[in-house]
Amino acid sequence: MAEVPRMVVPARLETERLVLQRPTHEHTEALIDLAMDERVARTLGGAQPRESAWRGAAQVMGHWEIRGYGLYAVIKRDTGQCVGRIGYLQPEGWPGLELGWTLAADHWGQGYATEAAGFLLDYAFADLKLSRLISLIEPGNARSVAVAKRIGMLLGDPVRLMDKYDVEVWSKSTD
Repeated sequence: MAEVPRMVVPARLETERLVLQRPTHEHTEALIDLAMDERVARTLGGAQPRESAWRGAAQVMGHWEIRGYGLYAVIKRDTGQCVGRIGYLQPEGWPGLELGWTLAADHWGQGYATEAAGFLLDYAFADLKLSRLISLIEPGNARSVAVAKRIGMLLGDPVRLMDKYDVEVWSKSTD
């Protein structure tokens, strides 16, 4: 089992087009919408009913309390709209510290995931002094694989999560 870091990251970071902010109650509906959208959720175990999606949003927010870091709400700087979630996570039983991303389908193909993921990867290595990050991607998720490749991640051996999800492990390290 990989060591689980407890680290404190800034509650807000900014890229050229995005604000990455620790999620609050005002982001709850956007996080719920992600989990309920079949286009988005098909590579995350499938669309969820509202009650399950609400619990998932609560888990996103609770991860910050437990670990000191988590998934940020992705907010477009020009409109203030929350369009997804991206950040660092390592739930119990995870094979390593993950850089994960999920964007609303209406915002796919605009480079937001690559912009934010690349920024957070660089931040993890330069500012947090981490030596390795992974991204767990369902086989066949071509969009996420493309992001992983664009930020310099390499494909490793697959793993099984929670005894039911087989995922590819993409990673980048400073070694």
